Amino acid sequence: VQLQASGGGLVQPGGSLRLSCAASGRVSSIKVMGWYRQAPGKQRELVAVITSGGSTNYADSVKGRFTISGDNAKNTVDLQMNGLKPEDTAVYYCNLLIFGKDYWGQGTQVTVSS
Repeated sequence: VQLQASGGGLVQPGGSLRLSCAASGRVSSIKVMGWYRQAPGKQRELVAVITSGGSTNYADSVKGRFTISGDNAKNTVDLQMNGLKPEDTAVYYCNLLIFGKDYWGQGTQVTVSS
């Protein structure tokens, strides 16, 4: 299984970015896909996840600003990030969870700065 993420970049506070991730290989139809992030000097943390059934979960810090969506048949997941804040600056990692096993993408940098 491989994960390929795209998106990210530099944006001003209040701006928007969209992250996309596609999984390839032997991917089960039953899975959880999502995004985690890691800021310098901090632990990796959950941002948002979506199950193959469409249930979602968000970190409190991004609720109301970020929206996760996925296409279970295509094994893709997107993260629309609006109202970005400097504290959202981090490396964002795509994650795929299948029957208790984690797979990670390569990470993409998101920098929010004026």
